[in-house]
Amino acid sequence: QLQLVESGGGLVQPGGSLRLSCLVSGLTLQRYAIGWVRHAPGKEREGVSCISSSGYLTKYADSVKDRFIISRDNGKNMVYLQMTSLKPEDTAVYYCAAAAVFTQCVPQDYTNWGQGTQVTVSS
Repeated sequence: QLQLVESGGGLVQPGGSLRLSCLVSGLTLQRYAIGWVRHAPGKEREGVSCISSSGYLTKYADSVKDRFIISRDNGKNMVYLQMTSLKPEDTAVYYCAAAAVFTQCVPQDYTNWGQGTQVTVSS
């Protein structure tokens, strides 16, 4: 069974950076598209970014474009989300999730989820 474990969240000042990591185990990572979804209190879940199984295709939400970069290292079973120029509105729990196919990068695409890591952007 596919398992995903996020790490790297924390408290950061506006304008700062964080790198989230997602360790995937249980099945062959390179068969899955992986995405990052965030959920802020009182808001709908938002698909932040996703990457195809090969790593050649990526998508980003408009809210994070040019600030976040998704990457993956299939050899290490890791997926990363480099976040820069962080804003208070980026505050949320960030989830790593897996999908059998690379499609719309929306929460409904994903079948396996991690437990999430909290990101708080505040001065």
